[in-house]
Amino acid sequence: MSDIEGVYEDLEADVSLEEFREAVEAKVEQMGGLADEETAAMLVAHEVGESEVSGIADIEPGMEEAKFVAKVISIGEKRTFERDGEDEDGQVVNVEVADETGSVRAAFWDDHAEAAIEELEEGQVLRIKGRPKEGFSGVEVSVDDVEPDDDTEVDVQLSDTYAIEDLSLGLSNVTLVGLLLDTDSVRTFDRDDGSEGKVSNLVLGDSTGRVRVTLWDEQADLVTELEAGETVEVIDGYVKERDGQLELHVGNRGAVEEIDEDVEYVPESTPIEDLEIGQTVDIAGVVRSADPKRTFDRDDGSEGQVRNIRVQDATGDIRVALWGEKADLDVGPGDEVALGDVEIQDGWQDDLEASAGWQSTVTILESESAGSSESPDAADSSDENAGLSAFAGDGTDEETATDGTGTDTGSTTTEPSDGEELEFTGVVVQAGDPVVLDDGEETMSVATDADVGLGEEVTARGVVRDGRLEANDVF
Repeated sequence: MSDIEGVYEDLEADVSLEEFREAVEAKVEQMGGLADEETAAMLVAHEVGESEVSGIADIEPGMEEAKFVAKVISIGEKRTFERDGEDEDGQVVNVEVADETGSVRAAFWDDHAEAAIEELEEGQVLRIKGRPKEGFSGVEVSVDDVEPDDDTEVDVQLSDTYAIEDLSLGLSNVTLVGLLLDTDSVRTFDRDDGSEGKVSNLVLGDSTGRVRVTLWDEQADLVTELEAGETVEVIDGYVKERDGQLELHVGNRGAVEEIDEDVEYVPESTPIEDLEIGQTVDIAGVVRSADPKRTFDRDDGSEGQVRNIRVQDATGDIRVALWGEKADLDVGPGDEVALGDVEIQDGWQDDLEASAGWQSTVTILESESAGSSESPDAADSSDENAGLSAFAGDGTDEETATDGTGTDTGSTTTEPSDGEELEFTGVVVQAGDPVVLDDGEETMSVATDADVGLGEEVTARGVVRDGRLEANDVF
């Protein structure tokens, strides 16, 4: 066995011995006689091992080169462009390729672009060598070399319309039909170039799962035309990752349209009796009770809002805080709801409580209350951040939910006379020091060491001192 064959035997890469020999000969020539065949073979083996990836999911922008096998999913149109300082125009064709681990956009340039249009077919398996880079919709590969591989099987199904469970990082040109579960408002932001952008979100579900859809710029206003419960079709979306979860994005080339089609969505919920502190889970059940909406002032002077409901399933019940725009949700006793991505926290008297913030989804599956079942999502993360600190009952509530003086927002504060014995029943709208109770008409500041949670209805009994109820009993 030659030195080249010995090195090749130890090489765990999908390259033929003939190709390896040719690469070694080229390396010897490149080194100008400074390396013998064995040394050149080892250098080539190292280069091949560095670039060979086990799947598309392993491709990263920082790699100098990547070699992989993938199936052609879709072939884009050829685009031409002018190159600086050159008379001849450039051309490029973007080809979506995938394997069992994911998908990636492969850019075919110039001569490769011509060949892609004339020779490639959807479903064809290719052996690709190229340079990864960060593209507009994720990692892209600029193709340097490509050849058909008819002997390799890639288990990826071609589909015009994707199910949510079939989405993978890097997919583009995605068409998806789903039930609209939730929408939020349009938000604006400033780009680095000084222009203003717009973004909004909606949540879709089908029989395989749920996904958040992000709409950019011209598409962002579509959320104002859509309502929860409609079936919509996403056209020309692309898949990105945020906080460890896949999202479907829609830019100016895409669209979201209402269609007349039935889509089944069955939420996979965690039984309430199995919930634990710190989890982010989906729960579902029937609304047993719903409290009035409460408002509070943030440190920045803006106003937040929260509303508490109690949800029950076959295993138990739990209080759920709806923050921001979710507090406006028209939901009441008897409504069947599904709540996605709610955070489980420590509540009043060691009970668990759930928080539905901006990232959560609230869907009315069946309504017995009057009015619309539209379910807008929260406006931004500031609502959630203000809400979570108040909800936790950890002593931060006074700064978050009051004006800093211990007085709650919106309601008038009763002023009983000093020394008066008083019993006051109300909902906890501040759980810090002091505790503030609201009975719907008046508020009362209460000095107590009792552990109470935001939204709980409690009764405080004691003596009034300096306008504050010094409680002997809280129950």
